[in-house]
Amino acid sequence: MDKPLLSGSEKTNESERLDSYQYLQRNSSSARNPSFAGAGVTVEEIRTASAVSSAPPSLYPPVIKTPVSLPIPQAIGYPSASGAGHDLQRQFLDEIEIRELLIDHIGHRCCWGSRPARSWKIHAVEDCNVYVGTLDTFIEEREALTQTVPFTGGDFNGKKHGSEQELWKLDLRSQFPTLFVPYKETQVPVPNSETVEKCTGCTGRGDVVCPTCNADGEPGFYKENQMMKCSTCYGRGLVAHKDGSDTICTNCSGKGKLPCPTCQSRGLIKCQTCNSTGSLLTSSIAVVRWKTLSKRKVSATRGAGSVPEEVFDRAEGVQLCNTQAYQCTPAYFADSYFLNRFSSEVISLRAEVPPTANVVCERHTISVVPVTRVTMEDRGKAFSFYIIGFGKEIYLKDYYPARFCWGLCPCLEWLKV
Repeated sequence: MDKPLLSGSEKTNESERLDSYQYLQRNSSSARNPSFAGAGVTVEEIRTASAVSSAPPSLYPPVIKTPVSLPIPQAIGYPSASGAGHDLQRQFLDEIEIRELLIDHIGHRCCWGSRPARSWKIHAVEDCNVYVGTLDTFIEEREALTQTVPFTGGDFNGKKHGSEQELWKLDLRSQFPTLFVPYKETQVPVPNSETVEKCTGCTGRGDVVCPTCNADGEPGFYKENQMMKCSTCYGRGLVAHKDGSDTICTNCSGKGKLPCPTCQSRGLIKCQTCNSTGSLLTSSIAVVRWKTLSKRKVSATRGAGSVPEEVFDRAEGVQLCNTQAYQCTPAYFADSYFLNRFSSEVISLRAEVPPTANVVCERHTISVVPVTRVTMEDRGKAFSFYIIGFGKEIYLKDYYPARFCWGLCPCLEWLKV
């Protein structure tokens, strides 16, 4: 059973705050995923997991003589809200059903013979399942930033209206996103945090000394009407020509000097920090980020490493458990030590939460992609096919010993379509 870690008044305050989030609940369910590939699991991950497989041994014996069980979505024991597992139901996958599935698949191909499906010996039935466990930690992170802007006058929201609110006491219910969104950020001003101060750049005057014409002056002092040497006539007021003649410089009108291009010889320029207002308005801004920290573990049987990629592309994953709580604990499966251990391993991968963040909720899921490889043989020849998912779809792409296509039928097998 998933239990919050908070207790007493701390637990009460936390629960009141979390009530504002949408869909916060504890649940355990079994559901089919429309696409296993949609979970983002790659074939490379499956190959790697199968190489270090810790999955349970095959459910099936090398040669089928008696019915063997295949789990179905309703057959898995799921952790309930009280922590008690449900009784398991099983559906049987025996030799008769395997042959019927293959015969039905072959029946949709007009030039395939059914004799191998009916009479060849089932040599092996191999479990190629892939298990995917995830732990999503949804966190809220708050950080206070100081914002400084020029003060243009008027009233401001300062401490005279009340004390500045603490960062984690801000009411942001209108900003809360849906649980487990990948990322959302918002910025809100902290009430009663505004203060007006004298601009330190210009000491409240609104202007600063011109760095062009008063560069050598003492700090805080300046001179007006400072003139600059004309760069065209070099201060002569005349421009010399190659024939020896001189003409009046048109750039300075013969004066040899020009006003300072930066301040027009005022000696002062506009303070860029306060925009010539002489005062700054300082306030605190709360930067709030919601994000999901995800951890995933893939476990596969050794046989899954050699399954064609197309099989997993077509497979539907089945969700064995989906639990939400403040802090998830390992799921409980009444008759599966492997799934209990696998769930514990996923939980142990819990993402590290930044010190400026709080955990809102966690979600723990375990999914399985059921894939069964069947090998049939006769007189030294053999072929394999796959039974995919709980829908028991047959995948047989490569060798089948009874194909009689010569390009004269509409199946287009001869074109390898």
